Amino acid sequence: MLDLERLRALHSVAAYGSVSAAADVLHVTTSAVSQQLAKLERETGQKLLERNGRGVRLTDAALLLVEHADRILSLVEQAQADLEAQRGAVVGRLTLAAFPTAIRGLMPAALGRLRADHPGLSVLLREDDPLRSMPLVARGDLDMAITQDWNNEPMAIQEGLQKGVICDDVVDVALPAGHPLAGRDEIELKELAGDPWISSSSDSICCDWLMRTLRAIDSEPRIDHMAYEFATQLSLVAAGLGNAVLPRMGRCDIPDGVAVVPLSSPLIRRVYAVWREEAARRPAIRAVLDAIRASVPPELTPVEAAAAR
Repeated sequence: MLDLERLRALHSVAAYGSVSAAADVLHVTTSAVSQQLAKLERETGQKLLERNGRGVRLTDAALLLVEHADRILSLVEQAQADLEAQRGAVVGRLTLAAFPTAIRGLMPAALGRLRADHPGLSVLLREDDPLRSMPLVARGDLDMAITQDWNNEPMAIQEGLQKGVICDDVVDVALPAGHPLAGRDEIELKELAGDPWISSSSDSICCDWLMRTLRAIDSEPRIDHMAYEFATQLSLVAAGLGNAVLPRMGRCDIPDGVAVVPLSSPLIRRVYAVWREEAARRPAIRAVLDAIRASVPPELTPVEAAAAR
């Protein structure tokens, strides 16, 4: 009989490319993963890993086992979800990732609701960019992620994931107070063509979107500075170093020297949660989604989210 935890260890090595990376994800030592794999080799009578430079390579036998492990782990998760659904209890542990403004603008109130309404549920929250968090949900390393796309650039959801809309969030432009357009009631994005910009890091979904959006208005993007936190971006805007896009959800205090101007053709990001299809019947998934939706400021709540409550 193959041991489930040993299959999980092999599956993690295949997903993350090394024994040490698998150990980090599984929250165990590298030695513990190596021992699990050694026992699995003895159980199967097959060599599963081969040296490949400084790393390891999975053998054909290992790749075959990983294929089966993927299906087995999926079935186990589905079985757990079905049992929880049958009990109807919102219990257990749920791991959740969200991007910074979603954490600041949604999660404190949502977690407070969950603690009061479902004391048997433990939610582990972490900050992460959607470009990283969605693959982690798909692989089973996270139960749920709060992510986003844009009205001018919808994003496809990976196969095997489901999503639930949370809210729509309008984006304004933050300009240095001395900018020629800072006193306007609204502006068109194309009026800022050629300006310097301040964005999040180049490996983030927001920077990726901003680059493509600026190119769409015939402006080769000029990203002069990168900072992940909006408060830091606004400090750079106040210093006259460039413009920044500024969502309304979870907005921090606006420092002196910054003018926030709406766009006449609004750019809207849609915020939603994603989870694996196998886990869809977990009462905890629905409870967390409902709590987050209930924590959205009314002016940001889209019709779809209100109807789905």
